[in-house]
Amino acid sequence: MNGPEILVPITMFAGSFAMVFGVVYLRTRQNLAMIEKGMNPKTDKQRPAPYQNLRWGLLLIGAGIGLALAYIVCSHVLHEEENPALYFAFIGIGGGLGLVGSYKAEKAWLDKEEAKEQQQGNA
Repeated sequence: MNGPEILVPITMFAGSFAMVFGVVYLRTRQNLAMIEKGMNPKTDKQRPAPYQNLRWGLLLIGAGIGLALAYIVCSHVLHEEENPALYFAFIGIGGGLGLVGSYKAEKAWLDKEEAKEQQQGNA
């Protein structure tokens, strides 16, 4: 390995080290900032992700519908050779619509949970 080929392993090692160092450094800074504000970093409550499977399901359903629509448009409407850009566009649109649907469902659930917590707090 002479010349520029030697830079690849060196760059990969340096990049990996920098990434790990950056993650640890930023997590430490976040914990210190939480301590300064009087919060306990160990009890940091993460937002729940109860609809993780719903998100993936709607994403894949949307992508599948987009792929089917692209096929229908190419074969029945345009009557021309397959256009790869059209396939990618419809997959992106369908997947995006699936993610928007997942967001709406999760948002409604979180709003309902927050309302329930407020009612329990007032009682």
